[in-house]
Amino acid sequence: MRKLFLYAVLVFWLGMNFSSWAQITRLGEDIQYKAGVMGTFSNGKNSPFLVSNNRDGLGTTNNNSGYLRAGIFRAVETDYAHDWRFGYGADIAVPFGMQSHFVLQQLFADVQWKALRLSLGQKERPMELKNNWLSSGALTSGINARPLPQVRLELPQFLTIPGTKGWLAVKAHLAYGAYTDNQWQRKFNAGNDRYLYSANSLYHSKAGFLRIGNTERFPLSLTGGFEMSCQFGGKAWNLYDRADHDGPFDTYQDMGHGFKQFWEAFIPGGKDANDGDFHNASGNHLGSWHLSLDYQGSGWAARAYAEHFYDDHSQMFWQYGWKDMLYGLEFRLPKNPVVDQFLYEYIRTDDQSGSIYRDATPVLPEQISAIDNYYNHHVYGAWQHAGFTMGTPLIISPLYNNDNRIICYDNRIRAHHFGLMGSPCAQLGYRVLYTHEKSLGSYLAPHTDPRYGNFLLMELTYKPEWLKGLQLTASYGQNGGKLLGRSHGGMLTVAYNGWINPVQELKNRVQNSLSGFFDALGNW
Repeated sequence: MRKLFLYAVLVFWLGMNFSSWAQITRLGEDIQYKAGVMGTFSNGKNSPFLVSNNRDGLGTTNNNSGYLRAGIFRAVETDYAHDWRFGYGADIAVPFGMQSHFVLQQLFADVQWKALRLSLGQKERPMELKNNWLSSGALTSGINARPLPQVRLELPQFLTIPGTKGWLAVKAHLAYGAYTDNQWQRKFNAGNDRYLYSANSLYHSKAGFLRIGNTERFPLSLTGGFEMSCQFGGKAWNLYDRADHDGPFDTYQDMGHGFKQFWEAFIPGGKDANDGDFHNASGNHLGSWHLSLDYQGSGWAARAYAEHFYDDHSQMFWQYGWKDMLYGLEFRLPKNPVVDQFLYEYIRTDDQSGSIYRDATPVLPEQISAIDNYYNHHVYGAWQHAGFTMGTPLIISPLYNNDNRIICYDNRIRAHHFGLMGSPCAQLGYRVLYTHEKSLGSYLAPHTDPRYGNFLLMELTYKPEWLKGLQLTASYGQNGGKLLGRSHGGMLTVAYNGWINPVQELKNRVQNSLSGFFDALGNW
């Protein structure tokens, strides 16, 4: 009887504690760790374009560079069987031959209740309706620049609308964040008497998408939506437009960071303090419209998509026609030893509502809102973070500028982009990217003759069967043409990832101890 009573008390105590701690102990389960080293080597004016770009800001124009990188992650999807889900991650890099000596690449925490997620911190995020491995990039929010820390409320996956029998689904997000490149901007402009840069500026992003279709009943589905972003607030230095370039370095315009600025970022309105008589909405607003038609066949899939970029209200709607677009075709083929996926994209940004701009006056009241000057802004410089454009890298990043100005000189472009990848066997995979680009410069700084760029990337990845988690990647890149000059070189990456379950290990130890205790108790 005494033994039974002791058993009951012990089981009750363990049950109460394990149930109350169950949500917390999950945080210590299914943790993935990653570590690796990367090195690039090349000759020519710049490092190969496709080796350095679309890598979440971990790239450079320097010929020789690299980094050591390590991180731990717990994906929020790990808790798929629970209503409440938790995830987190930390990721650091120690570069050499780059613009920074230490990079906090990611630091975030995710809390999700059913389909709704709150994400806090700095996190690498995939592009909207794009293939991260093969696409040339996104026009508004891509994977070219270092991620920004932000507070983000989102439906990360398409959520079926109740009552539609699976035929309608939505996804969306709303976020506010901050830029972290103050030191880089100031250092990049050092010694430049025509500088324009900002510090402590803020970030806003929102998006919404509607999907029509039920692939379980019909192979076709249609997805449409938008994304909008804004840079606002902070302090702005601009001596370029001043007659006197000898003003003190600490002369700046405070753009504000109160409720008014947050609201005008959400609903474009107001004006910047230094706009003068003619002004646009406060902050640097831009965005895209998206459309995607998907076909899901038996063992294969196809997709046709389009993205229309706008930098002001004149291109947001059909005021001047939608000439500047990104068009894409993507195919996922049945399993074969040659090609798994193929992609083609055509990008055009050379119209920008035309070459004539004129503000309305009482004498001539008609407004002509042309010369949109994509990715550039009279207060914040360029749509960039730490030197890399935050949209497509085909609008060449300020990091490539010889005059150290934070501006995008090559924003009127036409480009053809191809990508394919495959897995000849389980241990071996490859990726090939090729881009042909024509640049007219910009309306304010046109090229006398068009400049062409030809960019190539060939990449081979090996995952040996004898050591699970090890990944070896060898890349070859080449630049041709006058746009960025000629160069060629390579990149070697050695990475290892694995899993740890410290809570499970602790549970096993506790269970082993309890087994020994119960055995001793039984003997007693």
